[in-house]
Amino acid sequence: MKYFRLLSFAVLLLSFSAFIEGNNKQFEISKNLEIFANIYRELNSHYVDDIDPSRLMRTGIEAMLETLDPYTNYISETDIEGYRYMAAGKYDGIGANVRKIGDYVTIVDPYEGGPAIDAGLQAGDMIIAVEGKDAKGKKTDEVNDVLKGFPGTDVTLTIRRPGEEKDRTVVVKRDEVDVKNVPYYGMINDNIGYVVLTTFTNNAGKNVENAIRALQKEHPGLKGLIFDLRNNGGGYLREAVSISNLFIPKDEVVVTTKGKVRDRDRSFNTVSEPLAPDLPLVILTNKYTASASEIVSGVVQDLDRGVILGDKTYGKGLVQNTVDLDYNAKLKLTTAKYYIPSGRCIQSVSYKDGEPISVPEEQRAVFKTRGGRKVLDGGGIIPDVETGDKNQSAIVKFLTENNLIFHYATQYHQDHAEIGEAKDFKFTDFDDFMSFVHDKKLQFKTNSEKELDDLLAAAEEDNIQDLIKTNLDAIREQIKKEKSDDLIENKDEIISLLEREIVSRYQYQTGRIEKTLQNDQDIKLATDILSQPEVYSRYLQRK
Repeated sequence: MKYFRLLSFAVLLLSFSAFIEGNNKQFEISKNLEIFANIYRELNSHYVDDIDPSRLMRTGIEAMLETLDPYTNYISETDIEGYRYMAAGKYDGIGANVRKIGDYVTIVDPYEGGPAIDAGLQAGDMIIAVEGKDAKGKKTDEVNDVLKGFPGTDVTLTIRRPGEEKDRTVVVKRDEVDVKNVPYYGMINDNIGYVVLTTFTNNAGKNVENAIRALQKEHPGLKGLIFDLRNNGGGYLREAVSISNLFIPKDEVVVTTKGKVRDRDRSFNTVSEPLAPDLPLVILTNKYTASASEIVSGVVQDLDRGVILGDKTYGKGLVQNTVDLDYNAKLKLTTAKYYIPSGRCIQSVSYKDGEPISVPEEQRAVFKTRGGRKVLDGGGIIPDVETGDKNQSAIVKFLTENNLIFHYATQYHQDHAEIGEAKDFKFTDFDDFMSFVHDKKLQFKTNSEKELDDLLAAAEEDNIQDLIKTNLDAIREQIKKEKSDDLIENKDEIISLLEREIVSRYQYQTGRIEKTLQNDQDIKLATDILSQPEVYSRYLQRK
């Protein structure tokens, strides 16, 4: 009886402590909200300049959320259309990707079957005015906001097409644009299939299933599949479970979510028999493979169901839920973490400037796949076959950043009515491209040249520039000579980029992907692995 009284007293004490702690937290919340409201009121009444209340409050909200993780966000009423696109892969607008190039926002990628193409818009078209209002100097978001609108409504654009003397007036009828999450599937060779998934939006699982079924039906000799999740930032959890179920048996645990509220922890299992339970599988990943993409990659790795190839993934293992707020706004907040079958969490432990910080392997906990292979938690999925992140050469980066490949493709499209099938197209006029680059007279500076500029500036401050000028000039001449060869030395990489961009002007996203497949080293390696069953099996065996 005495023990029972002591136990009851301890439970009562703990409950009272929890009650006190809860009350203290509520008091702190109320106190700080009152302080915030007072500051807001004083600023509005007495600050020397007029204040935009919405902008000030938005800044305060975003600053508060920035102290948490990068995925807890406030979505205002004006952001809803963008949120809809990120969540469902749909939006209402003209159906084109745009980017500011120079003074004007420019059409860079019209979507197949979209209103922009129906209206005759092309990649390279500069948007000079929207509804008669000058668009010079406008930001991409500012123009995009006007291009979006209710389906069936018109937007009038003034377009300047390179190579034409007069501007065009184009009326585009807005529509609901459904951006395909499976933009391409096909065969790499007679035996190896390929499917690319760009995002886990609505029906991603069904679309991947349909692609695999089509490959199986059209190619009975299918002996392996490359599933491309590179640059896939994730999306709906249910679609990750659905896609995992295409490859792994019924009633397998795909992912478990664990958060602060234990009653809301859940496990998500496969619910049907798999479509391709034994088809050899290679999943391609890179540093932008995130969230739902990492769940699928991790599940396949944990169950030894396929080979992961590429670069280490992003490391986003957090669950977000969206809460409706007043005035048609939303709060997207992190409520739990993902845990995959081995028990590991793929979430990076910390961030810097909104990006995950790489976690040293010795600081990551060790788990085991079903077959006993060692895998690590925290900081993404490490591929079974690491090919490394491919860094562009300095000259290629310069050409890309200055849109020279983009502009040349625009010119090429104007000069050539057709190019034939994407897979058969070969760019052979590299001398013409070199002349195009030289005519632009853009100054490409190597890191060495930049350091020489800094050295000369420092010498001028110390009045000793005459002592080193002769030597510096000689070094510059040598660098200039070597730099002139950079285009030739990187010819293969540049031609590959040119072919992709040129093909996209005629056959849009489908053509770009088809051309990319021919020059993709990761795909070539994945094909080799799938073509050699003994090599494929070796990667899945315990080491």
